[in-house]
Amino acid sequence: MTDPTDAPARPDVPLSILDLAAVGPGESIAESFAGSVRLAQAAERLGYRRIWYAEHHNIRSIASSATAVLIAHVAAHTETIRLGAGGIMLPNHSPLVIAEQFGTLATLHPGRIDLGLGRAPGSDTAAMRALRRDELSSERFPQDVQELQGLLSDNSPLSGVIAIPGKGTHVPLYILGSSLFGAQLAAVLGLPYAFASHFAPHSLFDALQVYRENFKPSAQLAEPYAMAGVGVIAAGDRVEADRQLEVTRRIRVKSLFKTPGGGKLTEEEVDQILDSPRARAVDEMLTYSAIGTGAEAAAYLADFQGKTGVQELITVHYADSVDNRVRSVELLAEAAELGAPAGAAAG
Repeated sequence: MTDPTDAPARPDVPLSILDLAAVGPGESIAESFAGSVRLAQAAERLGYRRIWYAEHHNIRSIASSATAVLIAHVAAHTETIRLGAGGIMLPNHSPLVIAEQFGTLATLHPGRIDLGLGRAPGSDTAAMRALRRDELSSERFPQDVQELQGLLSDNSPLSGVIAIPGKGTHVPLYILGSSLFGAQLAAVLGLPYAFASHFAPHSLFDALQVYRENFKPSAQLAEPYAMAGVGVIAAGDRVEADRQLEVTRRIRVKSLFKTPGGGKLTEEEVDQILDSPRARAVDEMLTYSAIGTGAEAAAYLADFQGKTGVQELITVHYADSVDNRVRSVELLAEAAELGAPAGAAAG
C-alpha cells in the first residue's frame, strides 16, 4: 500500500491565471492575442477556474491595454471558463464607462465575467498624461468603486443615469492591491481581495492579515476570500525552466529601465544592469515564483498556499513564447491534478 505522505505535493485550492497577453521576443501583437485564445482554451479544458487580463499602458511586452476588448475576444472563443479584469485601473476611467463595458460583457456571456479593480495607473508618467488622468483620481477610488457597484446593481446611485447595459447585471467585483490600502478597502466593502504578490511581494502577509481581521460581510460575500498572485515557469526539466527564467529577467529589465534618452536598452546594457545592484529590483519582483518541472511548480504552490492560507492562487505564467506559456499551463495542471473539486468559489 502506498503511503499517502509519499504523494506529490499539490495545492488544494482552485488555480486561476493572470494572462498579460505577453509579447515574447520576436512575436507580434497578433500572435500574442492568438496565444491568449490558445491559453484560455487550454485552461478551460484543464480545469483552471478563471483567467484575468490586466490593464497596462505603454509597455512593449504587454498587449492587454484594451482589457474589455480582449476579454470579449477570448470569451467568444471559449465556452465555460470565467474571464475578467485583474484589473481595470479604475482611476483611468469613469465608473459609468466601466459599468457599461462590463455590463455588455456580462450580458453577452452571463455568469462568466469578473471585474477586478485597482487604483494604480498601470502606466508611466507619460502615459498617465496621455490618458488625461486626473492627479487626484486615485484619492476617489473608494467612492468610485461604490459608484460602479451601484451602477451594476438594480438601483443606480446616480439620479437620472442608468448603465445600459450594466444595470442589474451584478458583475462580481474584486479589489486588487499591493499594499494595505486595498486590503482595508476590500475588508470594509466586503469584497474578495487579490494581492499582487507576483510583482510586489513585500506586504503580502500584512495585507492578508488586515483584510481578514477587518472583513465585514456584504451582499456579495459572507466571509473573507483572499487570492494571491504567484509567478510560474513549468517546463519539461529544470534546465529549460531556468533558461526561461533568465529570458523573463531580461524582459523585466527592458520594461523597468530605459536609456537616458528614454529609448530601448541594448542587450549589452541589459547585461550590465543584471550584473549590477539594480538587478535586485527585478529579482525582488520574482520573489514568489514556482520554477521547475510541473511537479516542482505544484509543490511550490502547495507550500505557498499553506503559508498564506489564501482561497485561490492566481498563476502568472512567464515564458519566452506562446508555445512555452501554454505548455507551462498544461504541465502545472497535470501535476496539480486540476479538475477535482477544490475550495469555495467567490463568484
